Amino acid sequence: MQYPKFKDMERAYGFDEVALVPGDVTVNPDQTDIRFVIGPHELQFPILASAMDAVVSPSSAIQFGKLGGLGVLNLEGLQARYDDPDAILQQLAESSQGDVTALLQKLYAAPIQEKLIGERISTIKKAGVICSVSVTPANTKRFAPVAKEAGVDILVVQSTVTTASHTSKSTKGLILSELCEEIKLPVIVGNCCSYNAALELMRTGVDAILVGVGPGAACTSREVLGIGVPQVSATSECAAARETHFKETGKYVSLITDGGIRLGSDLCKSFASGADAVMIGSPLAQAKGAPGRGFHWGMSHPHPALPRGTRVKVGSTATLEQIIFGPSSVTDGTQNLVGALRTSMGLCGAKTIREMQHTRMIVAPAIKTEGKYLQMTQGA
Repeated sequence: MQYPKFKDMERAYGFDEVALVPGDVTVNPDQTDIRFVIGPHELQFPILASAMDAVVSPSSAIQFGKLGGLGVLNLEGLQARYDDPDAILQQLAESSQGDVTALLQKLYAAPIQEKLIGERISTIKKAGVICSVSVTPANTKRFAPVAKEAGVDILVVQSTVTTASHTSKSTKGLILSELCEEIKLPVIVGNCCSYNAALELMRTGVDAILVGVGPGAACTSREVLGIGVPQVSATSECAAARETHFKETGKYVSLITDGGIRLGSDLCKSFASGADAVMIGSPLAQAKGAPGRGFHWGMSHPHPALPRGTRVKVGSTATLEQIIFGPSSVTDGTQNLVGALRTSMGLCGAKTIREMQHTRMIVAPAIKTEGKYLQMTQGA
C-alpha cells in the first residue's frame, strides 16, 4: 500500500561496506606522493595524531613530528591542568574500569593553567617540529591568543559537532571568520559530517575541516546521542562541498577524516572517499611509550554531566615508527600504515593523494569475509 512518508532516508556507508577497485595502470609505491600541506607547513605523510591525552603529549608530539607527521595537543586536557601529568596518566592507567569515568570527571575538573599552555607549546617548538594545539569553540577566544603568543603553528578548533552558525545565550559567540582574520595562523575546524555544514565552515575562511561524528574507538556519542554518519559517506559528502567551494572561490580547503580508522584499509578508503589527510587516535595509542600506557579514552568521556566515551584497552603493540612505517610484525593491517597507503595508491594507479580521491569505489559488504572461512573459524 502506498502512503505518504514523513521523511526519506538515504543509505550511508562505512569502511567495512566498500572496496577500492584496482586501477587499469599501476604505479610503484615508492613513486607515490603522500605529502600534506596546510598553510606554509608540509607534512611528509598525511596523518595527524588526535588531540587526546592518551595519544598526544609534548614528547609524543615531538616524536611524531620528527617522523614527519603532526601531533595535535589538547589544550583543555591533562597537559594543561597539571604540572606533573605523567603521575595523573599513571593513576588513570591503574584505575579499574568501573571507577575510571568518575576519576576522569574528577581529574578534568582541575582548572586549566595558562602558564602550562605556554610551557607545553615551548617544549614542542624547541624540538624543531610543527606545533599544533586543539581548543573547543567555547574556549577559543580565551586560549587562542595565549597559544599564538607561545609560538603555536596551527590551531585546531574542535568539538563533537561544530557549525558555522550557533545559537546560544552568549552576547557574541565564536565567529570563525573573525578568528581566522585575527589569529593569522592555519585554522582547522571540526567536526562535521554533511555537505551543508562543511560548505558553511569552509566559507568562514578556515584552512581545513575535520570530518567524523562519533566513529572513534573510545567514543559513545552515537550510542548516547544517536548522531553521526558513517565515515565513507560523510567524507564523500564533505568532499563534494570542498569541490563546490573551490569552484566558487579558488581556495582549496583540505578534508581530514577523523575517527573510525583502525586498519590500513580504513585509512586507504578514507582517501578514496575524498580525504586529503586523516586524524587517528587508537592506532597511535597502541604505541609503546604512548601517554595512555596501553589505554585510550575520548575527549567527551570526562564531561561532568553527560560523559560520552569509554576507556578502551588498546595495549602496547609496537613502536610508533613501526605503526607508521613498519616493518610490520603482524598481518592484520594495524602496522605500517604509510606502507599500506603507498601500496594501495600504487595498485589503484594513483601517483598523488588527489588522484587517489578519484579511485573507483564499489559497495561490497562481503569484501572482508569472501573466501575467508579458515581465517574466521581459526582466528587467523
